[in-house]
Amino acid sequence: MAKRANNEGSYRKRSDGRWEGRATAGYDFRSGDKKRISVYGKTQAEVIEKLRKLEYEIHCKEVVDPTSTTLLEWLNLFLNVYQKNKLKQSTFIGYRSYIDKHFAPAFPNLKLKDLTTRLLQDFYNYKIEEEELSPKTIMNINRFLHKAMHQAVIEHYIAFNPCEGVVLPRADKPCIEVMTIEQQNRLVSVSYQHRYGFFVRLALATGMRIAEITGLRWEDVDLNNRCLYVRRTLQRLSKVDYDGIGNSTEIVIQTPKSKNSIRMIPLIQQVVKEFYQWRSLQAQDSTNYAGQYEASGFVLTNQLGGFMEPRTLKDYYNNMLAAAGIGHFTFHATRHTFATRAMERGMDAKTISALLGHASTSFTLDTYTHVLDTQRREGMALMDDMFAVQNTCPYPVVVSAVSNGYLLNAVDFNGISVLAQDVMQGIAEIKERIIEKFDGMMLPPATPSDSLVLQPNEMYFLIQL
Repeated sequence: MAKRANNEGSYRKRSDGRWEGRATAGYDFRSGDKKRISVYGKTQAEVIEKLRKLEYEIHCKEVVDPTSTTLLEWLNLFLNVYQKNKLKQSTFIGYRSYIDKHFAPAFPNLKLKDLTTRLLQDFYNYKIEEEELSPKTIMNINRFLHKAMHQAVIEHYIAFNPCEGVVLPRADKPCIEVMTIEQQNRLVSVSYQHRYGFFVRLALATGMRIAEITGLRWEDVDLNNRCLYVRRTLQRLSKVDYDGIGNSTEIVIQTPKSKNSIRMIPLIQQVVKEFYQWRSLQAQDSTNYAGQYEASGFVLTNQLGGFMEPRTLKDYYNNMLAAAGIGHFTFHATRHTFATRAMERGMDAKTISALLGHASTSFTLDTYTHVLDTQRREGMALMDDMFAVQNTCPYPVVVSAVSNGYLLNAVDFNGISVLAQDVMQGIAEIKERIIEKFDGMMLPPATPSDSLVLQPNEMYFLIQL
């Protein structure tokens, strides 16, 4: 018959000789009862130790004492309870790294209630000045912390969100990499010599991200209608570990980074042609490696039909860059190059934004201002003659006969006069002096000839400039 240890209501010795300890852990929503968890051991002491650890874990996960809970305990609880089911794996891993790499070393024992705006500001200043974290990284860390502290305010664990008062560094606009037309042409030329060159050309022709290319399946490609659909990404990510960042990784196939990234991209005729060629190459692989080939359904595959992860494609891409001799560009530079070429050719920003899967047209315009600057300059060059409209009215020149020739005065050009032996020679010279003095400047309005008041020895000529 099972026995309970003296004064130990949560422990008992089972009929099979083992000891069992039981603890309450949350709520069973299926039955409506409290959830009970059991631990087992050969001795009572072993079970007591196991149960203490279990109760501590349950306490940390389910109970928050505002007076004693540490910042790290709350951040872990917030991430595992409130965030894990709404975040993509890559985002979850990023948040996990903020806790492990930044908050844990700096605040190993800090109580949640003791995190102040001033302390947080000093922490961010240290990260910038001493560890040289980028403004963007600081902003991302604070964005996560702000969410966690906001939840703590909602649940009345703290009265004020300390993130509200911090002054964040201004993030400078990142300098994007864009290939020149010459560099692009050299890379394209070299890419035809490589098995996977088509996928570099595909990136240049569509602006797709590398994970979108590796995640592309044949069911996403509609060659009859000359378009493809971006519906998933394929990446290698750290495995989700709710207790910290592990060293193991895994291939993760998931929806793209945002709803805007799920999109349709029309294809130019050359790309459609190369899709057909690539499909023929896959069929040839299937024949050459019969018995080993396994069709995965992915567009980008190795010779045995398996998918290819982004870092492998990057390696092939880097080999092509080296062969082209154009220096190093990240694979993402192909996306920026596509957008730049599209803008240079006059494609409107809204269309480019949709093709790239951006959240807004304003983001696209802000990202590619280097193209807009060039277009603005070229556009304004067309306005150079805006104020260079020539006065179509002729200008009067008054001629007076003097003892040594003729004195010519330009009525509308104060101070310009010529003494000449021949009237026509004088008119030619006065025109030359006017043009020289007013080169590139606005000409004054012409005095109407019928308003001239002439002396008996004067006459006038009209000149056209």
